[in-house]
Amino acid sequence: MTAIPQQVMPSTRKPRILFIAEAVTLAHVARPAVLAMALNKSTYDISFAVDPRYKDLFPELASFHHDLWSISSSQFLDALAKGKRLYDAKVLERYVHDDLKLIEAIKPDLIIGDFRLSLSVSARLKGIPYAAISNTYWTPYSNNQYCVPQLPMTALFGVYFSQVLFKLSRPLVFAAHCMPLNKVRKKYGMPSLGYDLRAVYSDADHLWLADMAKYFPISSTAKNAHYVGPLPWSPRNKTPPWWDELDESKPIIYVTLGSSGNTRLLPVVLDALATLPVTVIAATAGRMRISTPPHNAFISDYLPGDKAAARASLMICNGGSLSTYQAIQSGTPVLGIAGNLDQHLNMNNLTRSGIGESLRSEYAGINRIRTLAKQLLDETRYKDAARKAQLTAQSYDIKTRLSELIKIALHPQILTSDHDQK
Repeated sequence: MTAIPQQVMPSTRKPRILFIAEAVTLAHVARPAVLAMALNKSTYDISFAVDPRYKDLFPELASFHHDLWSISSSQFLDALAKGKRLYDAKVLERYVHDDLKLIEAIKPDLIIGDFRLSLSVSARLKGIPYAAISNTYWTPYSNNQYCVPQLPMTALFGVYFSQVLFKLSRPLVFAAHCMPLNKVRKKYGMPSLGYDLRAVYSDADHLWLADMAKYFPISSTAKNAHYVGPLPWSPRNKTPPWWDELDESKPIIYVTLGSSGNTRLLPVVLDALATLPVTVIAATAGRMRISTPPHNAFISDYLPGDKAAARASLMICNGGSLSTYQAIQSGTPVLGIAGNLDQHLNMNNLTRSGIGESLRSEYAGINRIRTLAKQLLDETRYKDAARKAQLTAQSYDIKTRLSELIKIALHPQILTSDHDQK
């Protein structure tokens, strides 16, 4: 459904751009933050709305920050781990109500959202063009191969049998996840988006793909989709005291399980690497404490991920796109310990491209992690593939692409072709 045409923007003022981030994971805040910080403030009037839980990580946004409630990260991750609906209709209705109040106050010319599903309703009610940031595999234009994520049934029945059940039940499960937003849309007189979860997650006037076209291709039928390119982000915190004392005569392995990884796996990973001739640097994202780390491990709550990935010969993460793009930007191979479906879909593409290896979180034991880490360090094909991906990632100029995409969103008569493939 396209936005209702709004009044022509007065030529005497700057275009107002409203970013709305869904703060259930750090990635959904970081990606729009990267775009907001890339905009020229002398050209655009910028507002950034998000739950304040990650406020300290983004001091650059303080001057144009607006508080906007989101469900807690723990509630979201718990539902994700159990295969339950992430939102119910009551929550989405509150989101719509909060969105409308914000939109009315700011009166933007363009809304840019990241996983704020309620914008499918609220932006259209206000007649504001809406661009959604998404990964390609969460759009109907991607040809996905689905593997069962870590769910209670994988522990009960094992991965093999659970995969059979998942293949049979996935269309029904996806349909159930679509129902809350479709219910809210019906309340406001809008048509159903159907029962393909990807259509619900990516419903927007303009779809901005935070991926590389070469590695994450889409169908030629995707008329409203454009590649903005990778949107890697790293906290701007100071390096820890041990940063300049690292032993660089040995390969460095950077370990981070991010805001959505399984925290119980970090000690397992550290133990797996403890007997290897490597130096380990690890970030906990403030989610746990390691009281007695192995002798070769250096721990911090947060690290400048871009610098850590650049120093590393291998990155071990949860397989999510925010982390893996840090590795790609540095030409560093990656071991993704994937649990949820998003992580599996992302790592499926990267393993096919030879950039790294994926390990199911259920199988992430000491011996398996150690074996894969040695393999990724010893075999040069991974480094070669990561360097090729690095060159592709570097070919995306975020500032230029963002300026082009905003022009397209504000002036739909501007035509593009081939989905801006690179």
